[in-house]
Amino acid sequence: MTIILGIDPGSRITGYGVIRKVGRSHSYLGSGCIRTPDGELPERLKCIFDGVSELVRQFQPDEFAIERVFMARNPDSALKLGQARGVAIVAATNLGLPISEYSPTEIKKAVVGTGGAEKSQVQHMVKSILKLPATPQADAADALAIALCHSHTRESMVAMAGKVTARVRGRLR
Repeated sequence: MTIILGIDPGSRITGYGVIRKVGRSHSYLGSGCIRTPDGELPERLKCIFDGVSELVRQFQPDEFAIERVFMARNPDSALKLGQARGVAIVAATNLGLPISEYSPTEIKKAVVGTGGAEKSQVQHMVKSILKLPATPQADAADALAIALCHSHTRESMVAMAGKVTARVRGRLR
């Protein structure tokens, strides 16, 4: 069993999603948004740090996955997004979690099957995969998609490692 915390960072709204993976199945543990107050950026960053720290204490995840920064049209927005990511990563690292990062394209491809998927498609697939009774809010759905992407990537890497080990062992005999 593995509990994964996915984070969709933002300086105003940071989405989070927590899933449990047992074997090949996934179950929903929680999701939502850390909404920062109006005010200066340092205050908002502290809110994100405190929020992610509390989520780690509450859900006790084994692994942490976050979306990589993409270059926005506005450089100032990209810098703020990078700072939001940074405080979320520091919060998880301070509490001993391994960190994995995924691009928006990787996340969409893992959950929807195409890297150019719309937000509504991501929401629909997250709802379907996790058998949720309602469609999650967009930022929460993105965070759940990040957690699912990490789970699928991790599973693929473990399977590939097993094949390599089997081949190496076969050659040594």
